[in-house]
Amino acid sequence: MAETFDLVVIGAGPAGEKGAAQAAYFGKKVAIVERSSRPGGAAAINAWVPSKTIREAALYLTGFRHRDVYEGLSLDLDPAFAVGRMRARSRHLIDVFTDDARRNIEMHGIELVHGEARLGRDRTIQVTPERGGAPRELRADAILIATGSRPFHPPGIDFTDPDIVDSETILDIDQPVSDLLVVGGGAVGCEYASIFRALGADVTLLDNAPRLVPFMDEQVSDGLAAALRDAGMRLRLQAGRVTVGRDAAGLAVTLPTGEVLRHDKVLFAAGRVGNTAGLGLGDAGIDANERGIIAVDDNYRTASAGIYAAGDVIGPPALASVSMEQARVAVCHAFDIDFKHVVDATPPVGVYSIPEVAGVGLTEQQASLEGIDHECGVAHFAHNSRSLIAGTTDGFIKLVFRADDRRLLGVHILGESATELVHQGQAVLRLGGTLDYFIETVYNVPSQSEAYKYAAYDGLKQLARRSG
Repeated sequence: MAETFDLVVIGAGPAGEKGAAQAAYFGKKVAIVERSSRPGGAAAINAWVPSKTIREAALYLTGFRHRDVYEGLSLDLDPAFAVGRMRARSRHLIDVFTDDARRNIEMHGIELVHGEARLGRDRTIQVTPERGGAPRELRADAILIATGSRPFHPPGIDFTDPDIVDSETILDIDQPVSDLLVVGGGAVGCEYASIFRALGADVTLLDNAPRLVPFMDEQVSDGLAAALRDAGMRLRLQAGRVTVGRDAAGLAVTLPTGEVLRHDKVLFAAGRVGNTAGLGLGDAGIDANERGIIAVDDNYRTASAGIYAAGDVIGPPALASVSMEQARVAVCHAFDIDFKHVVDATPPVGVYSIPEVAGVGLTEQQASLEGIDHECGVAHFAHNSRSLIAGTTDGFIKLVFRADDRRLLGVHILGESATELVHQGQAVLRLGGTLDYFIETVYNVPSQSEAYKYAAYDGLKQLARRSG
């Protein structure tokens, strides 16, 4: 006999956990099926928790953030010791975050079922335990697919080679890396490239595109590229698709031009694919594309009645922050709960490179494409009191706004704490505010936030030049 639930969620990552908790909060009987021995998903176990932890540890241990301020002063650390300490810190925080997820599931009275899930007809799910035991059949009024994603492996690349890694297996490296080639100039590639550069590795970052993080404002993207070069990184943009093999000299990375690059290790950070293999989507009347991505409508419904999907498995933006909200909205629609109806159309995007980049709203280029009469104001951290004191002078805050009424359209930041600072601009944007908010607001001095005021002043100056 099938066990019945109001909602069964497949996957206990950010989307699955938060979607399940939303339904349970409103009194629904919920189960989560998770194949891993612990909840949290890729985000907690082998994505943003460990990578961001290693980033902070690298900055702390090496003093890289303040290298220009205290030139000539440094701490000489045993590289092997540093790697060991970073890995220990990462393992500790993975335990913290997965334990938090487990407690949240238990607190909401959600049943956590371990095993492989496969969809059947009439909203049934067959669960095969990982370590033997009797299979279980679950039936639900609604199903939420939140199985997440994994790194994309380009065909022809031998990922069994210990010196060819992806964004998950790179976390298994237990020895210092002295020379690294990163393939991929998106968020993950820039993050890992800058982390290993901070740790002292020779790093080359290679990408097909003409710009890094192409979803960001062009001025921010170009600024990041300049900052990475200033830190000693080599950038090879518009490089074309590479092939990787081994010869007598070791790893051989061949460009379309025939040039061969030699590096100790190669990290591929070239996108992700949805975890949909083995789910039995076809049996449930659901299709996925060649990257394992499931199509959904505005309410996160799949092609099969009563089955929803959220998070990385439905494709971009594939951010944990957005995935959680997608799942909450999906559940509210599934059970007609009058709580969350839509996901914020302008979520912030952050890249935890060194330095960070972040943005929310329209870029300058998007405003131009939409035919909006606009202006921009920029304030550089090189002229900000707090940044000068701290020695974190890379970057700027850029405000994009309407020329007629000064209404804020977008905020784009390169620099220390960009992923935190962006939320101030996000609040003004969401509330329909104008440049006047930043002009009239009193900021602490010294503070990085004060740069908002001077970016707004610069915006007024650009307007004045029009009439001058």
